[in-house]
Amino acid sequence: MTTTLRAKATPALTKTKETCDMTQDHPATPPAGAAAPAAPAVAPPASPQPPASADAPRAAPSPAGSGNEQFLPQSTVLIVDDNPQNIELLQAFLESLPAQIVSAVDGVDALEKVQQYNPDLILLDVMMPKMSGFQVCRKLKGDPATRDIQILMVTALNELGDIEQASECGTDDFVSKPVNKLELLTRVKSLLRVRHMKSELERALTYLNEIEHDDEVL
Repeated sequence: MTTTLRAKATPALTKTKETCDMTQDHPATPPAGAAAPAAPAVAPPASPQPPASADAPRAAPSPAGSGNEQFLPQSTVLIVDDNPQNIELLQAFLESLPAQIVSAVDGVDALEKVQQYNPDLILLDVMMPKMSGFQVCRKLKGDPATRDIQILMVTALNELGDIEQASECGTDDFVSKPVNKLELLTRVKSLLRVRHMKSELERALTYLNEIEHDDEVL
């Protein structure tokens, strides 16, 4: 009796094993209307990128000194000093500004550079050969063609009389030596804004005068 039961059970177990093997080899197809299995949570690794060539163009670095400099229009600044080291120092202080820097070595050279470049601002030393900064300032402020050029006197003179003389000859501002970079940049940017505001006002007035003249003619 026992032997007969075992013999009958063996085909059933064999059939069950075959069914499991078929299930592993051929996964069951989901019924119609059932949701598709979710995609794996981990994304496949990205394909490696080739190394950048040394000749490939690079993004330009952001300009240094992002601040009020970006609101200043392009300008021309003339540095007048008979000491080349002072000129180099002032040029280094102003390199963050959107400005063309021109230099002159004395008062006579400064007047020639003014005629050549028509600067918006002059950094003017006081004690120079041939012509002092006071004389240069007085000559420029006395000429209608150059009197609107902003002049910043850079001087080691600290006497009250020297300051009064600088004011009398028409300088717009002055800074004392040794020059502090932050103070210099603050004064330079302020004077450049004044210069360009005056230029805009003059252009606006000229335009209005032309309109009034055309209306009178009509």
